[in-house]
Amino acid sequence: MLATTECQKEGQAEGRYTVAEFEKAYLSPENNHRLFELINGKVCEKMPTQQHGLIASHINVALALYARQYKSGRPGVEVRHQVPGDKQNSRLPDVSFVCAKDPLVEQGSVPTMPDLAVEIKSPSDTITDMRETAAYYLANGSRLVWLVYPNYRLVEVYRTDADIEFFGEDDTLTGGEALPDFTLPVREIFADPLAES
Repeated sequence: MLATTECQKEGQAEGRYTVAEFEKAYLSPENNHRLFELINGKVCEKMPTQQHGLIASHINVALALYARQYKSGRPGVEVRHQVPGDKQNSRLPDVSFVCAKDPLVEQGSVPTMPDLAVEIKSPSDTITDMRETAAYYLANGSRLVWLVYPNYRLVEVYRTDADIEFFGEDDTLTGGEALPDFTLPVREIFADPLAES
């Protein structure tokens, strides 16, 4: 049974899982309405805030419109991804985009990392954690990673074989080689419909 509300501490003997153990516990009835991921053998529970959900929604809508226009892939929110053979990780990016034309996964994890992985900083996340997550995605097949920092209204962009870039509210994100012709003004990511005049 999983009962943690934060990641287990590094090196903690108990509470470390393989993917098989994690999936057995994750699929148990008492956890049906909770969001867990496995990060290097540690179980973490995700508890999104309203701000987090609004930002994820803005990004996902933009990706969904792009996918429909260009027939280029599938966006998703909280879609589970796992690299075959990695027994310590079952990742749940906040927003993802997969370009492969593979059959739609109807049960279990997508067996690759997404082409684009987006992580939105929660109050309990550290910048170090966020950057380690970006490194994991890139090392395992993602081509583009956005780390979104709501308090700074900033997006940190990672690409394979490229320097880190920082985009503020006056900038526009692009999809690069991963999502050709995709653009998204950073200001739109952080927009609050009720705060606009």
